[in-house]
Amino acid sequence: MGTTPNRWAAMIRASTKPAYLAIADAIAEDIAAGRLAAEQRLPPLRALAKHLDLNFTTVSRGYAEAQRRKLIDSQAGRGTFVVPATPVPSTVVRSPAAVGLIDMTMNMPPEPQESAIHQMLRNGLGSLREVPDLHALLRYQEFGGGPADREAGARWLGERIPALPPNRVLVVPGVQSALLSLFSVLARAGETICCESVTYPGVKGLAAQLGIRLMGLPCDDEGIDPEAFGAACASLLPKALYCNPTMLNPTTVTMSQARREAIVEIARRYSVPIIEDDAYGFLPSAPPTPLAVLAPELTFHVTGFAKCVGAGLRVGYLAAPNTRYTARLASSLRTSSVMASPITTFLATQWINDGTVKQATDAIRDESRARQALARKILRRADFKADPEAFHLWLNVPPPWNRIEFSTHLRASGVGVVVSDAFTVTGPAPEAVRVCLGGISTREECLHSLEIIEDALEQIPEVASGVM
Repeated sequence: MGTTPNRWAAMIRASTKPAYLAIADAIAEDIAAGRLAAEQRLPPLRALAKHLDLNFTTVSRGYAEAQRRKLIDSQAGRGTFVVPATPVPSTVVRSPAAVGLIDMTMNMPPEPQESAIHQMLRNGLGSLREVPDLHALLRYQEFGGGPADREAGARWLGERIPALPPNRVLVVPGVQSALLSLFSVLARAGETICCESVTYPGVKGLAAQLGIRLMGLPCDDEGIDPEAFGAACASLLPKALYCNPTMLNPTTVTMSQARREAIVEIARRYSVPIIEDDAYGFLPSAPPTPLAVLAPELTFHVTGFAKCVGAGLRVGYLAAPNTRYTARLASSLRTSSVMASPITTFLATQWINDGTVKQATDAIRDESRARQALARKILRRADFKADPEAFHLWLNVPPPWNRIEFSTHLRASGVGVVVSDAFTVTGPAPEAVRVCLGGISTREECLHSLEIIEDALEQIPEVASGVM
């Protein structure tokens, strides 16, 4: 491995600083002394950790600190190299919180890298130049979307809900705004809506804002427990059931066909409307039957482009059971958000019509598969739930760790995850964290992050602690 790591080992032993800072200082000193040249490749993390007799996380934090100081840079598929820049003096000391954080907290889809998809997206943006009356996109539009936009939305949703008429579809500025309107229309302050006991945290905020009580229902690997739902319907008279039945955020569980039929039968028996949050419904290559197909007279189906194109495309669609509800929801949406952005809606319609949405979704699905394969390889000894086509996973934290200590340690090591408390509605929070694979820009960075998590799982909390 050469003399450089031997010199670093001696410097680390002699330093009074934490080992990761001593690594960054050693790199800075070698650059300043000319012992490391611009664009010179540095040793791989695992090889260096073994040579220095340090754990992988410490060496990874050392490289992260050196990269934050703009001393080195990692390149996908090539490795880590010295950057041709003026080195930061080695006397500069940063706190652990200053280390660049790899954010695995936001559940965003991986961004497609294929040039053909980029060109299709650019073509859609370029089509704005061809609009005959650009000012029309800067005016107020019909609440719930114009006819062409509703037709495009109904056609796209038609892949999941066949023969869906456009007059039952509303164009909304994202799924969250649709959920706000649905909660507002279906329940009042003090009333109850049922949901999964561990569920999408956005509904917790909505319920708190509106004064609505959430009743979390126990779930297993097939979805919501039907007996618990039936008992809740009989005793609590809930105004609705909210569920995220496909690739549940955060646990990735997809409700089985038999369980969907059981839940629908109970909802019919007690006349309980169903809010089907199908944000991930287009991701599975073999998607399950939507609840809106099994119980069209009860189900409000909501989805959008945040998980199958990009989170910045704030356009979604709400399919109501009938036109009476469509009118009520349009009024609620007008009050809360006025309308979906006409410019963004124009792009959404364009991208549905020219196939861009389908191409982007296919690419996201393929990239998600690749990243889940990395997770299965790196975390092969870990206990976690994941869907091969999802871009997040649910990691059970093993003892003697607890979820708070584990997430805190990961953050100090440069990786952010979300603890289960954010998702828990009823009962104690499980010892688990959600790990998002999509927001990271490259597979190499994803691999690096998973290696940090795997290394942390192998450590003992007391040994891993950096508190002095």
